[in-house]
Amino acid sequence: MVGLLEVNCYLIGDEETKEAVVIDPGGDEDEILEALNYHNFQLKYIIDTHGHFDHVDANQPLKDATGAQILIHELDAPMLQRNNEAMFFTGKPMRPSKADVLLKEGDVISFGPYRLKVLHTPGHTPGGISLVMENSPLVYVGDTLFAGSIGRTDFPGGDYDTLINAVREKLFTLGDHYVVYPGHGPVTTIGHERKYNPFF
Repeated sequence: MVGLLEVNCYLIGDEETKEAVVIDPGGDEDEILEALNYHNFQLKYIIDTHGHFDHVDANQPLKDATGAQILIHELDAPMLQRNNEAMFFTGKPMRPSKADVLLKEGDVISFGPYRLKVLHTPGHTPGGISLVMENSPLVYVGDTLFAGSIGRTDFPGGDYDTLINAVREKLFTLGDHYVVYPGHGPVTTIGHERKYNPFF
């Protein structure tokens, strides 16, 4: 977990090629860099599941330190320049960054032998995405779906019906055996959430 709001930040790397990505670096870039150095990983991409400050605050420091490209859905890219939410929640401005690659539905992010397929799962934000690991039952969902809950939709750009539809149409169709790595809280599975999540 990183940052004041304890975001789940994921570092995925390949031991052979040493290429790596980081998903949702919401802060604590020194710890992320330490983990990269420990594994001797070369950071290729910084991937934001959406543009809220608590998921993107370490974008620029990581880019400055590693040269990695910043990837975010095209609809959330403007959020990387806004810091009013950060001021409200933490009293400190968000460190702005700029997208190098604008993502859309169906894009594939490759590093080492791994491929992450982009699913556009809006509702928490207009450009929220989930990332499905090809050939492995893993999906990184940001703040779209949580264990026993869903992402907030009361922020600007949020929409409850859109989020519910995104989960049903994009995530629940993956299969019950898929492991869900959310932006906050514990890991869960699609099957567990389909059966027990009170929003469905």
